[in-house]
Amino acid sequence: MFFTRLRKHAKWMFVFLALVFAVGFVGFGIGANQNASLGDLFRGDAGTSGNLSVGDARDKLQENPKSAEAKRDLATALQEDGQTNEAITVLSQYVEQSPKDEDALRELAGLHLARANALAQDAQIVQLRASYLTFGSTFSVPLDLGDGATLGTDPIDEAISTQASQEVSAAYGRAQASYQSAEATYEKLAAVAPRDPNVQLELAQAAQQSGNVAKAITAYERFLVLAPDDPSASIVKQQIAQLKAAQAPATSG
Repeated sequence: MFFTRLRKHAKWMFVFLALVFAVGFVGFGIGANQNASLGDLFRGDAGTSGNLSVGDARDKLQENPKSAEAKRDLATALQEDGQTNEAITVLSQYVEQSPKDEDALRELAGLHLARANALAQDAQIVQLRASYLTFGSTFSVPLDLGDGATLGTDPIDEAISTQASQEVSAAYGRAQASYQSAEATYEKLAAVAPRDPNVQLELAQAAQQSGNVAKAITAYERFLVLAPDDPSASIVKQQIAQLKAAQAPATSG
C-alpha cells in the first residue's frame, strides 16, 4: 500500500524536518534572524547605494567573465531582484575565486538554507496532496471473494499511489540536497572563521537539518568550547544529549 512505502521512504524526513523546525529555529531563535537579514537583503536594505541592476551587472560580467568583482555584483543584483537560484549559482562561482570571503560564504550559506526551507515547505504540501489523492485506496477494504481470497489492488489506484510516492520522495530529496549544500558552505565558513562560535552553531543546525547527526554533534560541542557561557549553552547541551540518544539504537544495532 502507498502509506507503507511512504513510511519507509519519505515519512521519516517529514518528521525529521518538523523536529528541526521546532527545535532548531524556535529553540535557538536563529531562523527569525536569518529571515530578517535575507529579507533586508532582497529588499536592498543592506546598502543599495551604487548597486547595479541585473542587466547592468550581466553586461559588466560579459565584458570581463573572469572578474570576481563582477560576479559578486551580479549575485547581489540577482538577490535584490528575488532570483535566488541564479544568485546561488553566481555567488558559488565567486566563492570559488574568493574562498576566504567570510561575508560571501555566510551569505551563500544563508541562501542555501532559505531555499532548503522553502523546498521543505513545498514537500509538505506535496505530501498532503498525495495523502488526499490516495485516501480512497489507502482506507478501502479489499473485496472478499471467499475462502480467504480477495480482489487484487485496483491498477488505477496503484498507479496513483506509485506516482504520489515518487513525487513526495523527489520533493523531500530536493530539500535534503539544499540542506546538504548549506552544510557544506557552513563548513567552508567554519574553516575561514574557526574561532567564531556563531558559525559553529549555524553549522550544527545546517548539519542537523541535512541529516548529518555526527557533524551536528561535533559542531555543537565546538560551540560550547568557544562560548561556554553563552545564553544558548544549556539548550545546546540538551540538543547534544537528544542527538546522541537518537544515535544510540543505530550504534548498538
